Amino acid sequence: MKESSSVQRVVVGMSGGVDSSVAAAVLLEQGYEVIGATMLVWSPPGVDMNYSESCCGLSAAEDARRVCAKLGIRHYTLDFKDVFYERIIRNYVEEYSRGRTPNPCVLCNEWIKFRALLDRARSLGAEQVATGHYARIRYDEDRRRWLLLRGLDPRKDQSYALYRLSQEQLSRTLFPLGEMDKATVRRLARELELPTAGKPDSQETCFVPNNDYPALLQILTPESFRPG
Repeated sequence: MKESSSVQRVVVGMSGGVDSSVAAAVLLEQGYEVIGATMLVWSPPGVDMNYSESCCGLSAAEDARRVCAKLGIRHYTLDFKDVFYERIIRNYVEEYSRGRTPNPCVLCNEWIKFRALLDRARSLGAEQVATGHYARIRYDEDRRRWLLLRGLDPRKDQSYALYRLSQEQLSRTLFPLGEMDKATVRRLARELELPTAGKPDSQETCFVPNNDYPALLQILTPESFRPG
């Protein structure tokens, strides 16, 4: 067994879904000291976003906590509502007001998962973060730079949503599922008896109730709803 001083500590961003659950389990099996962290983000005023389909609500945090309890690791719930509003929501509204379609997941990866979370990870004594993204990272010795590569499962590859990550962010990030396909991840979750093994995938925008973005925009910018 490794001495505690030699074990690398990593914070895994856990959405309460099967992918991040298995990512934590894989890293634990590889010998890392794993800490689970669920990020609470902004939700529309007067709207309950804590339903089971949301990846960033209290029910998601509870699912992640149950997984961490099963794995025997620590779990923290982190409040990133303010930074999420400033970096993601403001841009979301501004882009639509200009007639453009925003991609909030790309900005969330850049500013929340791999910046705000990494900063918080350092306060927990961890120099790396990990997520359940289907992507890979390699260091190119010749070019002396980190490379972002597609996940091996072409149906689940998420590298396109990570293209804005800096060299610093890539150097401190782990993607344990990059070499796996979804079927393998589901099988591992069942074998490990993780509470999220049968949880369906969520592909909706986490802060948009019922995926109805016009209704959300009407709440945030009612003055923008006028005849065009």
